[in-house]
Amino acid sequence: MSFDQLGLSTEILRAINDQGYTEPTPIQAQAIPPILENKDIMGGAQTGTGKTAGFTLPMLHRLQPYANTSVSPARHPIRALILVPTRELAAQVFESVKTYGKYLPLKCTVVYGGVNMDPQIKDLLAGVEILVATPGRMLDHVQQKTIRLSKVEILVLDEADRMLDMGFLPDIKRILALMPQKRQNLMFSATFSEEIKKLANKILKQPMLIEVAKRNSMTNLVTHVVHPIKRDRKRELLAHLIKSQDLKQVLVFVRTKYGASHLARQLERDGISTTAIHGDKSQPQRTQALAEFKHGEVQVLVATDVAARGLDIEDLPHVVNFELPNTPEDYIHRIGRTGRAGTKGCAISLVCDDENELLEGIEKLLKIKLPEEVITGFEPKITDNLTETTHTLHERERHDRTKEKQKKNSDIRAKRQDKTGSEPNSKQHVHRQKKQMKAPQDPLFNQPYVPLACPIENESKRITSTVASLSVIKGRTAAYTRHGQHKKPLPALFMPPLSSKPKQNR
Repeated sequence: MSFDQLGLSTEILRAINDQGYTEPTPIQAQAIPPILENKDIMGGAQTGTGKTAGFTLPMLHRLQPYANTSVSPARHPIRALILVPTRELAAQVFESVKTYGKYLPLKCTVVYGGVNMDPQIKDLLAGVEILVATPGRMLDHVQQKTIRLSKVEILVLDEADRMLDMGFLPDIKRILALMPQKRQNLMFSATFSEEIKKLANKILKQPMLIEVAKRNSMTNLVTHVVHPIKRDRKRELLAHLIKSQDLKQVLVFVRTKYGASHLARQLERDGISTTAIHGDKSQPQRTQALAEFKHGEVQVLVATDVAARGLDIEDLPHVVNFELPNTPEDYIHRIGRTGRAGTKGCAISLVCDDENELLEGIEKLLKIKLPEEVITGFEPKITDNLTETTHTLHERERHDRTKEKQKKNSDIRAKRQDKTGSEPNSKQHVHRQKKQMKAPQDPLFNQPYVPLACPIENESKRITSTVASLSVIKGRTAAYTRHGQHKKPLPALFMPPLSSKPKQNR
């Protein structure tokens, strides 16, 4: 089958011929006809098999009636939205749209984070029919009111499983709420998990499932090899492989951003030209690093999984898993950077003991046993025995130090107990001190309440009777003897002084 038999327009076929393509790939041959018929698609295929062109070509054909050369932004509303998880994939899809649509007067732009928004705002305000975006920056433009999605007719979710892994599901739901309900939905990815199928059931309407290869499978053009190695000798083994086999272009994957920068510096010290690409790099830095690697200016590109999706590097011969990915599906995407478009490739994995479980998960997903090869001089067993002996000695020394410290503390507590008869810092001692301090020491509060003697007879009788009644209630006498001494009653407090002068009759 040729592209001429798929029903594409003359302008699109001309652009395809300019690229030197004559026959569509299996995913393109199966996806293009139903997309032209306005059906929802759920397409899965091995990475590097042309999924991007599989939805770009029919999308351009469907939007061709809206093509015009007007300078009015109102004549160029957004009619197709392509959401991707990473900046690199967004740039690649944007280039694909420009390549295949160069003979059509359809405007296209791309928006992603890490760069200034002003040029993006300028392009959006001028009007575009096709927008390629990452979800985060897309919502930034929505808040700035520079994007309107009321005219969208085609929605494409490329690498949808990766967007879910990166936590973009809430953003995707917010974007979906801004678009019309009546639209065509296309979902493409190299892998489809059960979570992706649940999302597809909510978004797609009677979707057509297209899988040109077994799900989560690998291309037969890639050779796999596992090198068992001790963790602290991985960098040494990697440098040995690059130098001994004269590897010219190597893409190395690690798990963390710090690990990528650290490994790149180490390889540079080993005399290997290396650059790194990860999320902490600005977009211009990432673009420059990728361009240097593609042009052969650097020998090794160290990357996190940000580069595992969508990077299209022609004739990339080697991919190295310096650290195995946390999820088995990411292994498929990593090695998908090699063995693309019919070329052969090699996937090398450096595996230490604590990564055996991750390796088993990858082999379980692929349903194959990856071949192992031990490099002479880097045998893991000898190193493991030495490590085990060293670990045992360290544990014994640590145990002896702990035991000696405990004995010393016990001797100190015993000496303190001999001096004081009890432990001074015990809770019981503190409790006794607090209990003893409860009783007030002021004698003013230990004496009964007795008023001063009153010179006025009537007032004296009234006060005396009141004090007597209080004394009966409290069960105390007006005066009491303690240690054989008679104490005088204290004068009453808070009583107004009584005048000694008789009142004069007015």
